Amino acid sequence: MLILPSRRQVLTGLGASTLAAGATGTYAFAVEPRFRLDVTRYAPKLAGWTPGLILRIAAIADVHVCEPWMPLDRVAEIVDATNALKPDLILLLGDYPAGRRVTWKPVALSEFARVAEGLSAPLGVHAILGNHDWWEDEAALDARKGPVEARRVLEARGIPVMENDAVRLVKDGRPFWLAGLADQQPFWIRRDRRSLADIPGTLAKLTDDAPAILMAHEPEIFPKIPDRFALTLAGHTHGGQVRIFGHSPFVAGYHDPRYVYGHIVEGRRQLIVSGGLGVSNVAVRFGVPPEIVLVELGTTDQA
Repeated sequence: MLILPSRRQVLTGLGASTLAAGATGTYAFAVEPRFRLDVTRYAPKLAGWTPGLILRIAAIADVHVCEPWMPLDRVAEIVDATNALKPDLILLLGDYPAGRRVTWKPVALSEFARVAEGLSAPLGVHAILGNHDWWEDEAALDARKGPVEARRVLEARGIPVMENDAVRLVKDGRPFWLAGLADQQPFWIRRDRRSLADIPGTLAKLTDDAPAILMAHEPEIFPKIPDRFALTLAGHTHGGQVRIFGHSPFVAGYHDPRYVYGHIVEGRRQLIVSGGLGVSNVAVRFGVPPEIVLVELGTTDQA
């Protein structure tokens, strides 16, 4: 026998559903993007990695500084949390300013760089640029060339910015290379699909066979990365910004689903895509809280 719910039961159910939806929306809008801060750890075993080279890398992606989602006090909190991890090396993976859609009040990039100067690691802090570092710089877009403001203010604070460049670093007497690509989508907002990333030019700057790590803002370039780079670190996708049961519907059609978030292995090459810290397009995060990525290489518990 079919038993129909009473009017009170229907109204009660609708009310509960409305409250649940409202609570979820409040969390996604007001809590997760502004007050959560996770540390996501990876310990990949890399092909060709030098035995005994133990390296601890903290990676920060997609800060998108602005009011109210990423004010300077929030940046300072991220700086302190990153330093507390005691990394050997800190990497900044691009997109320092926020887009206009989510910015209620701009925060000067010079002020962001002042706070970011507090980042500290024995092997230094190294940065690359992302698409928003170009998109929010009208003068650079008009000229179709840099240096963009983000690069100028970071380097003024002693943080080198790599665009198709590489540096040879040494940890405990064991060398390795750190390379960084220029952005792949600098002019897309002006309907110009030209990329500035130069993989062969960057590769040519590696002058010996020490293992190499690559920074690339957009992860979709990963299939073009040669085996010479054992590990690529990227951001850009925000992990989908909304992630439900491992699926990211918010970015469907905009990003290659293979490279939206997490640890990807293809042959000898490996990719780690950070979920990032800030927001873009819409000011929500759900299921992919802001994160600092910690990569531990050469450890005995590698997976």
